[in-house]
Amino acid sequence: MHSAQQFRMLVRDLANGAEGITQGDDLKVTALGTPGAAVQVGDGSGVVRGKANSFQGSYSACNIGSATVSIASTGGSPRSDMVVLRILDPQYEGSLDPATDQIMFFDVISNVGSTATVVPGGYTAIPLARIDIPASTSTITSGMITDIRQCANPRRNRTLWTYSPTAALVEISGSSGTFSYWSNVAGWNIPVPDWATTVKIVLTICQIRYSTADFFGNLSATFGASLSLQNTVLDDNNGTGVRRSTVVVADTLTIPSAYRGTSQLLRPRAAGGGGNGGHVGMDTGVTLVADVEFTEAPR
Repeated sequence: MHSAQQFRMLVRDLANGAEGITQGDDLKVTALGTPGAAVQVGDGSGVVRGKANSFQGSYSACNIGSATVSIASTGGSPRSDMVVLRILDPQYEGSLDPATDQIMFFDVISNVGSTATVVPGGYTAIPLARIDIPASTSTITSGMITDIRQCANPRRNRTLWTYSPTAALVEISGSSGTFSYWSNVAGWNIPVPDWATTVKIVLTICQIRYSTADFFGNLSATFGASLSLQNTVLDDNNGTGVRRSTVVVADTLTIPSAYRGTSQLLRPRAAGGGGNGGHVGMDTGVTLVADVEFTEAPR
């Protein structure tokens, strides 16, 4: 026989001692379809670490469907309330009867700080949303809801992609600031996990080639049809012969929902700026390395 405490400790161990929602779209708090004196909590699951005892362990809880949580109206002053997923285990606190009562439930902690993101001390609970309610208000709208969920163990996926051009030299020049792709660098079709919310991309181009004259412009990259990495300045001041250097462009991008579960093209590009007279090229002496890490957060 295993005790309830042993199962709770097993949950704690499997969650690595962390607490929060399980996946990024779990237990999201939104306004009612027709705003009223309540909010709704979507389905999903989470892990709640016991706070009443050092060896209490953790609880796994889930909600199927949508739950409605009432929010009290305000008087003459504004107020902030926190919606939480709470555990009230009679083995450690309270007097609920697990045979007839729900010991896992959504609760509202009233009158928290207007910037609060952490459950006040003494509660075995995880935060879901803060509701910032103006004075004399009984209807909760979307603009009053701040999402404060955290993933217990957010997923990550990191992959290194490499490429070396096999075609002849292709150069980019000009001075208009208009970006162009190197036709001999097709880029990578990167699979986007269906849970990803952000991506960190570090694109290193080893021994890019300059020629003709000093090159001045920008290096960037695009990811899919709508995202681009911030520009890195290419400012070569080393004469007219062939020169080489290693350059890097990097950024953290928010993943659009339409990207999730698809493959998106990551491809470098460059532009010559005002006064540029040089060329920047890719040839068989160049190696490209893309370090791509997807991460998960509440969404």
